[in-house]
Amino acid sequence: MFVGAVSDNFDERIEQKMFHAEIVVDHEKVAQEMKSYQPIPEILSFVNEKGEDMMKQLIEENYKKVKFDIFKIIEKEMERIKADPDLQHLIPKE
Repeated sequence: MFVGAVSDNFDERIEQKMFHAEIVVDHEKVAQEMKSYQPIPEILSFVNEKGEDMMKQLIEENYKKVKFDIFKIIEKEMERIKADPDLQHLIPKE
């Protein structure tokens, strides 16, 4: 069962805004379909050669690398702006 409400636009009025419904599932048909499912292949494993799950560590390393790369881009752009007489006014004087 599910219920909901929709909103209309000023130029497109909807008379029936609230609804409720039931989704009827054919369990036999779903079971038949599931028999043909194939497993999703593993594309990337976070388990190292020692059997340790390294996912958290690898995500943290990637996060730090992305953050560092962004910092370098900002630093490079700030230097470019400072060196351009037409853009220098964008950076406040210290």
